[in-house]
Amino acid sequence: MAKKVSVKARAAARKQRDKWKMKRWYTIRAPRHPWEFKKIGETIGESDEHIMGRVYEMTQQEFNGDFTKMHVILRFRVTECVGQDALTTFIGHHHQTDHIRRQIRRYRGKVDDVVDVVSTDGYLVRLKPLIITQKRVQTSIKQAMRAKARELIVAFAAKSTFAKIQTQILDGTLEEELRKAVKPIYPVKSVAIRKSQLLQTGVVADSGKSLDEIHAEEARSDAELKAKKAAALASAMEDEEEEGDDAPSILDAAVPMEPASEKTEEPAEEAAPEEAPAEEAAPASDVDHSSMTVAELKELLKAAGKPVSGKKADLIARLNE
Repeated sequence: MAKKVSVKARAAARKQRDKWKMKRWYTIRAPRHPWEFKKIGETIGESDEHIMGRVYEMTQQEFNGDFTKMHVILRFRVTECVGQDALTTFIGHHHQTDHIRRQIRRYRGKVDDVVDVVSTDGYLVRLKPLIITQKRVQTSIKQAMRAKARELIVAFAAKSTFAKIQTQILDGTLEEELRKAVKPIYPVKSVAIRKSQLLQTGVVADSGKSLDEIHAEEARSDAELKAKKAAALASAMEDEEEEGDDAPSILDAAVPMEPASEKTEEPAEEAAPEEAPAEEAAPASDVDHSSMTVAELKELLKAAGKPVSGKKADLIARLNE
């Protein structure tokens, strides 16, 4: 037997709100420095409290279009909500595991390390470099390469802001500096910062474009894009109309066909008797047959009652007989 539903349960079910309708979309933006609140994605939530603390991941190819870095995963954490914008902080990156495994092969050496550095604006960052040598190396060589890489990373972070560290890691500048530093010790196959992690935040800089200025620039660029699209569409429609006006209609193309055939056939029969006396009266030596067309030569032969077949030279020879 079916269970009876109480009146209170029915009333509670009717009063239950649809949580999906309560949700709204937020635009996820990259940090102000050095990315100037760049749009990187969207997320949905009921309120700002549900959005705070979310971690958004994306590949570097999706972030800046560099297809050679499709294996690099960037991580951003939402730290503030302003209206429909979810502002984030860069909390690190890592290379995909399968990509790292492909770099390590038999008879190659692997040198990795963990380095904690502090930027000039007080951010504590953990960097994990990875060096792959051309061949297997001794432990003493690995130690020398590891010490050289650590020295360079610490010196670089001591005179750089957190924003500069981000850009130098993602564009490969720091990796290239590491390669140049350890290459004299032993030939290397590849050098990479395989992982970075933000351990502690520092001083947030207020310089740069504000969020309102970014909104104004985006609205301006959207308006310009719409205007360009409308102008291109209008010009395309005008070109189609001009082509339609210039193209002959079916009636215009069909009507002249019948009179044209009649006109070409009738003068051919009537013109022959009129031109025959003139040609007969004129001496053959005075007429330059070589400057005449094949059609004209055939007309003269037809008027003289001679065959009209053959090449132009045959026709001229036949007229000169």
